[in-house]
This record gives sequence, C-alpha cells and structure tokens, in this order.
Amino acid sequence: MDDFDASLREQVRVLGDRLGNIMQADLGAPFLQTIERIRTLAKEVRQGKADASALHDELNAVPDHELLPVARAFNQFLNLTNSAEQHFRARKRMVEDYRQGQQPGFSRLLTELSARSVDIETVWRTLCEQQVELVLTAHPTEVTRRTLIQKYDNIDSMLGVLDGCEGPQQKGQAVRRLEELIAQAWHTNEIRQQRPTPIDEAKWGFTVIENSLWQAVPAFYRQLDEQLVAAGARPLPLDVAPIQFASWMGGDRDGNPRVTAKITQQVLWLGRWVAADLLHQDIDRLKSELSMNHASEALRERVGPGQEPYRMLLGEVRDRLRETLSTLKARIEGRTSDSATDRFIDSVGQDDHVPLVSTQELREALMLCYDSLSECGMQVIADGHLRDTLRRLSVFGTSLVRLDIRQEAPRHAQVLSEVTRYLGIGDYNEWDEAARQAFLLRELSNPRPLLPHHWPCSEETREVLDTCYVIAEEEANALGAYVISMAGQSSDVLAVALLLKSCGLERSMRIVPLFETLDDLERAPQVIESLLSVPWYRGWCRGRQEVMIGYSDSSKDAGQLAAAWAQYRAQEALAQVCREQEIHLTLFHGRGGTVGRGGGPTHAAILAQPPGSVSGRIRVTEQGEMIRFKFGLPALAERALEVYTAAVLEATLIPPPTPKPEWRALMDQLADTGLNSYRQLVRETPDFVRYFRQQTPEQELSKLPLGSRPAKRRADGGVESLRAIPWIFAWTQVRLMLPAWLGSDEALAEAAEKGQLPVLRTMMSDWPFFASYMNMLEMVLTKADLRTAEAYEQRLVDSNLQHLGAQLRQRLNGLIELVPTIREQPLLADMPLTRQAIKVRNPYLDPLHHLQVELLARARQPHDEADDSALERALMVTMAGIAAGLRNTG
Repeated sequence: MDDFDASLREQVRVLGDRLGNIMQADLGAPFLQTIERIRTLAKEVRQGKADASALHDELNAVPDHELLPVARAFNQFLNLTNSAEQHFRARKRMVEDYRQGQQPGFSRLLTELSARSVDIETVWRTLCEQQVELVLTAHPTEVTRRTLIQKYDNIDSMLGVLDGCEGPQQKGQAVRRLEELIAQAWHTNEIRQQRPTPIDEAKWGFTVIENSLWQAVPAFYRQLDEQLVAAGARPLPLDVAPIQFASWMGGDRDGNPRVTAKITQQVLWLGRWVAADLLHQDIDRLKSELSMNHASEALRERVGPGQEPYRMLLGEVRDRLRETLSTLKARIEGRTSDSATDRFIDSVGQDDHVPLVSTQELREALMLCYDSLSECGMQVIADGHLRDTLRRLSVFGTSLVRLDIRQEAPRHAQVLSEVTRYLGIGDYNEWDEAARQAFLLRELSNPRPLLPHHWPCSEETREVLDTCYVIAEEEANALGAYVISMAGQSSDVLAVALLLKSCGLERSMRIVPLFETLDDLERAPQVIESLLSVPWYRGWCRGRQEVMIGYSDSSKDAGQLAAAWAQYRAQEALAQVCREQEIHLTLFHGRGGTVGRGGGPTHAAILAQPPGSVSGRIRVTEQGEMIRFKFGLPALAERALEVYTAAVLEATLIPPPTPKPEWRALMDQLADTGLNSYRQLVRETPDFVRYFRQQTPEQELSKLPLGSRPAKRRADGGVESLRAIPWIFAWTQVRLMLPAWLGSDEALAEAAEKGQLPVLRTMMSDWPFFASYMNMLEMVLTKADLRTAEAYEQRLVDSNLQHLGAQLRQRLNGLIELVPTIREQPLLADMPLTRQAIKVRNPYLDPLHHLQVELLARARQPHDEADDSALERALMVTMAGIAAGLRNTG
C-alpha cells in the first residue's frame, strides 16, 4: 500500500497546488497565504504541535467578506481530494476498502467454489437464474451539483492522462488542462440556486447510466464470460442479465407532493428517450462496421435481395429509433396528449402508428445479425460491438431502467374511504382488518368496476388514481414494483391490487410491502403468511413475493443495534414462511450510504444476510452520493457489478452459517440493552429534542436544496416525523454520529462486564452478520470527533443542556476505547485506505467545522436580514464541504 499511498498523495498535492494558483489569481496572494496558514495550523493541531486556540484565533480574524471564500476554499480542497481518491480506487479496482490482497472478486470465488466441490456447471446455471436488481433512488444525500460532478469527472480523466504521460511536454499539457478544469470548478457556485425537481433527479440518474454504466455493463459481462470460459464453462446466454437496474427517481411519492402522475409519466418517457438515443448511437456504429455481404438464409429472407444485408436491416432499425426519438420528444414537450382525461398516452396498443421500438423487436433484429455472423464464420465480429449492444439491451432494454412506484399505505386507505363513503357502504378507515379484507376480496373478484365513471373525488384521491392509470397504460417492462411504505397489514397490499384493477390494469404487478419500524419488522412474517393464505392473492403473485426491509426508519426508531437484529430475524422468518408456502421470496433492502441507514461494504453486507434469504435473488437501493462513488466512473462501476455478482453467488452457493444458540442469546441481550438505552435518551429524555436542535444544524438543513422531498413527512411534526436522512445528516455534520452507535455503547459494555468478550470475539470471526456490524461501527467511530462535537456545544447549546453533551461524549469515548479491546486490534486495521483518507481530510474539515459553528451562532441571533443571503450561502457551503469530506451524508 505504501507506493499506492504515495501516488495518491502526489495527485492530491498536484490538485491542491493548482487550486492554490487559481485562488491566488482570483483573490490575491494574501488570501492564499491566509488559507495556507489555516491549513497548516489545522494540521499542526491534529499532530499535537499547536493548540486549538491558535486555529480558532486565525479563523476568528477572517473578515466577514472572506468567510464565504474561505469556506469555498476548503470545500474545493475536499472535493478535489475525493476526485484523486476516486481515481485511485478506479485505477486499483478498489470500489470498497479491504486489506491489500483480500478484495473479493469473481475469480477468487470460482477458486473457492471449486475447492468446496461446487462444479462449474452449477455455477453457470446459478448465474443464469440469478436476479440482482440495483435500484437508484432520489434520496437527497448527494450534495454536489451535477455540473460540478461533470467537472470532477473530467478531472478524473485528466488524472488518467497524467498517469500515462511519458515526457515533460505531455505532462505540462495535462497539468495545464487540470488547472483549467479546477478553475472552472472554483468559479462555479457549488450550491444549487433552487431545490431540484423530480425530473432533475431522474436526469441525474440517467446521466450516470449514460456516462458510466453504458460502458461498464458490457465490459463487466465480457470479463465475466472470459472467467467462466477459463474455468471450463460457457459464456452466459446473451439474453441473461444477472444484474439489472431499476429506479425510484420520479416514482417515489412517499411524502413528496412534487412527484405526481404527470411527473411519473414524463420520467418514463424521458427514460425511453435516453435509451433510444443511446441505442441509436450503438446501431449507427454497427451499421458503419457491419459492411460484410456474406449472410445466413434467415437474414437474407428478412431483408430481401441486395448488397450488405446487415446494413440494410440495421438501417431499418436505426430509422425506427429515429422516429421513436421524435415521438418521445413530442410527448415530453407536451405535444401529444389526451385532452379528454388530461393524461398522456403511452401505449403502443392505443395507436398503431406510434413508431416505438420494443426491446423484443430490437433483440430479434440484433440476434438475427449475431446468428448470421456466427453461422458464416465471423464469430470474432459477432463478439465485438454487436455482443456489447446485446448485453446492454438485456440490462437496460428500451426503457433504460424499470421505474418503481412508492406510496404510503394511508393514502390508499384514504382513497378507499372516500369510495366507500360515496357508495354509502360505510367508512373503510373505520373497519377492522377482517372487514377490510372481505370488502377488498369481494371487489377484486367482481367484474363490475368499483369506481363510478364520473366521480367527484378529492384532489388527493385523484392523484393516487391518476398514478394507477399511468401504470395501467404503461408497458410492463418499463415498470418495476409498487412499493407500499408504512405497510402493516395484508389489506395494505390487497388495497393496491384493487386500485390498480379499478384503473384498468389487466396484468399482475409486483406489490411490495415495506416494513420499516421495529414493530413492523416483528409483525412482517405474520402479515406475509396471512397474505399468502388468500387464494386470490396467490393467483396474483404467481408464486413470487417481494418484501422490502427498511433500514433507515427502523434504525431511527430503535437504534442501529436493535434494528439490525430485528432486520435479521425478520428476514429469517420471512424466508421460512415463503419456503413453507412454496413461494419464491425476493428481499428488497432499503439501504443507504451511512451506517445509520444500513450502509457498508457491499460484499460483507450481502454475506451478512441470514442463510437462505438470498438464494440468487436480491434487490438493493443505491442512494444519493453512493451512486456516484460506486458507479460514477466506468472502472468503479465495473468493479461494483463484479462485487455484487460474486457476493450474491457466494451467499447462494456457500450460505453463511446459521447462528448458534449462544450467539442468538447474546444478540437478544445486546439488542434489548441497546433498544432501552437508545429510546431512554431519544424518546424519554425531556430536553433531548432541544439539545438536538441546538447542537446540530437540523433546522438549517431545510434550506440546503438537496433533493425534491421535504425534510419532514409532516410540516408540523417534531423529531419523530423527521426523515431518517436529515436526522443522520445533522449528527454527521457535528461529528457526533449518534444514530449509528447510541445503544451499542451500553450493550457492548454490559457484555464485557459480564465476561462475554470471548463469545463476542467468536461471533466476529465466525458469524458474518456480527462481523459486518462491528466493521460498520468501527468506521463510524473513526469518523466521530469528540473535540469537534464539544466545540459545537460550547458555542450553540444552552448551558443548562450541556450536561447531555458531556454524557454523550463520555459514552462515545468509552465505546471508542472498548471496540479495539473487543477486536484486539486498532480501529480500521482492516480498512487502511479509509483510515488514511479520514486522517488526510481532518485538517481540511476542521476549519469548515469552526466556520459552521460561527455561522450557525450568527444565523440564530437577531441580525440584519440583508446579510441573510451571504450568511446562508456560506453556511450551506460548510455543510456541503463537511459532507464531501466525510463522503457520506444521510
């Protein structure tokens, strides 16, 4: 690692020097000297060579008009450091951090499977049936603007050029281009002027596909095929895609009033347009390349007589794609609509003249070319760009991603309440579960429409129904699942089925209950068992059931430790229920980037699932800034796809061990202690909410235009209504990281006092679930900073509340000392790059923390409203910079 570290440090130095030149040219040499003094002092304070008061005095001396430029300077330093690290990880294929030589990979797994007597044919068949779906979400944890992300991507490209420079002239040109790109970033406002719309969020997700995944997917499958062939198997069939993508961007309306039926329809069209545009480019290239004349009888029969038959067929396909692009552009711009219902039309069957190309049509044409080339002895040509295009088509289709729809269960119940009151048969909301199910099943089996043709319903109900109409009119392969948040009963699933049927859906659709709180997780197996006992529903689900496990809200409800154990036990029980019912279960993991939201290394997280709960099928959310960190560069994306594929294959063919009874007993003890400890502080301490809101920038976060969703589910709610993302974001900004460790401290300390360290150590070495939890806890403890948290408290919190902070820091410090004792090694000994990255970033983070504390204090005091704009922007820059430095936010 040392030489790798040296190369990373050198690139950070080059980027920092270029940024210094830019700042000096913009703001003068004295400003740059100020930045250098602050940076040097911050580093010396961390090294124990200077007192923190010296840094505070230096920052306090910064004049008001320079507060924003100073914050921007350290923000840019951190983002450029991220660019260098991202480039390093891509170059070394290290999408996640492991001890050198221990990175999981597909070739390593094949060797291990062979050693365990798993034959290669079994591996091949399992891969052919494997279904891993990565769901890109719009959860607002990506702080960096899209325009800046593009500039940082360009910086990464130039770092690659710099790596390959052979002489001083080439190197000089590369460095000059780097400086130009850094100047562009410096002179760009890092804070959005306004909150992004759901359409903006969808466009951002599509850009990741266009700029990275479109290249990474065929490269990944090519590598996978080569490794399979080398091991004695066949390449995967061209219509097989063990990894696919879905999206919530434009479909997730849970608590987000800005996601409407029209928005969902627009996003569906936009996704198709992007797919058609990318496929058009691929087909255009193929038409240029496939100039040969020798062709199979099948191809000749398809195109008729003439020269260059491949070009003839591909020319037809290209023309159809051009017409598709034109038609979709008209729809997106609002030039095609059904004025009678004010709903946009999006069904080929409704208009025979709509020139939309389906995935199946395109596949048939391309496979005709592929089979002809293979039959005529041109396999090397068939396995070139044509094979890559077929791989892309298998993954992305003509819709780019499958769009999930998410809505709250109470919204469906409210629609049915309006219906039943209008029909004069009672109030659905007042019925018990048995009455609800009886009504729903009666109507699901009734050929008569439930909804009156002209029904004067409320606007809220109309919006839910319009969404169902969009689903009914859409092609099945453009949609993923209908996810029900706040699900709690079987009737919540049946209600969605009835609403979809009432709006004209004539096919089955995956309806996925999301179990989020601790009570929901404990009740989930009984709910699914009850649902699968309904004959009508068994016909609807066709032998498959998907269940989503919520990580964010369960952790916020119960603390990370108790939530993790509840999630594990719920998955075990759900898998058992579905086995007994002979139903194929797919678990959908709503994981975030931070530990408090279920984040962590992918490979470890998948292997930490209960044995039998994966079985070749899994869905996982990829959220916010983690989309960029994992998939923003083609090399990183390729590696991330390999990690997912290998981890799911390993969990399927070599399931993790079943926990021993003594492990379960200890986990029950830990979870109970952790739960009580967490809730005693968060729910039962009278002054906790006041402390939280004074200590953290939670109130001010609402002004940071992160995403399209409001920060709270209810505008008038307190902490209990706060979404998990701002809850975690706020604690992360002050480096107390409370949601990820609170409760674990007392639980682990109690176990140590009882002499249970040997059992804990055995669990860490032999049980992937517990090992994964402890690894994530380590990462949190390394990012926590007691001195920083205390600085926020001293400046912002009322003196009569500061005892709470002292107590929390004491508990956190005890845990920081305890975990290395349990593990018998220093924190993050197995994650050297992460440990080093935090160490390198701290001197740049410290000035931002100090500035944020001061800006929060000023913002909370009476001041001239004319200063609000500059003050708020500076504050938002510090938030963005700290988030960038810690590399995860919510």
